[in-house]
Amino acid sequence: MTLCISLSARPSNNGTRFHNHLYEALGLNWIYKAFAPTDLAQAIAGVRGLGIRGCAISMPYKEDVIALVDRMDPSATAIDSVNTIVNDEGVLTAHNTDYTAIAQLIARNELDPAASVLLRGSGGMAKATAAAFRDAGFGEVTIVARNETNGRGLAASYGFDWRADVADATADILVNVTPIGMTGGPDEHAPAFSDTAVSTASVVFDVVALPAETPLIRAGRAAGATVITGAEVATLQALEQFVLYTGIRPTAAQVQAAEEFMRAGTP
Repeated sequence: MTLCISLSARPSNNGTRFHNHLYEALGLNWIYKAFAPTDLAQAIAGVRGLGIRGCAISMPYKEDVIALVDRMDPSATAIDSVNTIVNDEGVLTAHNTDYTAIAQLIARNELDPAASVLLRGSGGMAKATAAAFRDAGFGEVTIVARNETNGRGLAASYGFDWRADVADATADILVNVTPIGMTGGPDEHAPAFSDTAVSTASVVFDVVALPAETPLIRAGRAAGATVITGAEVATLQALEQFVLYTGIRPTAAQVQAAEEFMRAGTP
């Protein structure tokens, strides 16, 4: 049996259900498990030593894991952030499928590059998101991050602006790339943006996948905005991970079935 895993501070069932459903549908003798490591370096050593084929990396390890792998795929090197590790006989190669997922959602929802964007966050996932918006032609983007060094650095990397807090800021598109609203977190019930910002936005995008309906997504729906959920991001990036691990690209119908199965287990 071939094992794939995920490493996250707050593991969810999303990837587990998605991957395992596809393994069964395709008749693969594989299994996927989620873990919350107590020591990241030891966990990655375990991936290598135990012959674990693939490893998904979630917050807050997307940047810290870079020093622990052998090779960086261009998808990860370009944004200094990792969300996927592929193990080829003990050689660990880092990839990033977050960028691909965000880029696909920007295109799928036909987001207007002329729109203003507030992007809250400055970690690894924020890098992937900022890069996707930049590459889609967006120029009026403000990075919101309390950590001035990280926030200014991310903004400067993509030619964007920076501010320390959301306060009374508004924009056409609101994007949350922080753990705010995540199940089990200290800010589980907190809004990522002000009521005023949500009420005036045309698009509300929350990368948090657990729960599927975060406080921000619920507020966006209530305000009549177009909403893009973390569950959608999770599906698209997990699909690309599946292909990297197995070398198999499932059909659209198989992916849809796996996505439905995944969402059925999401609060």
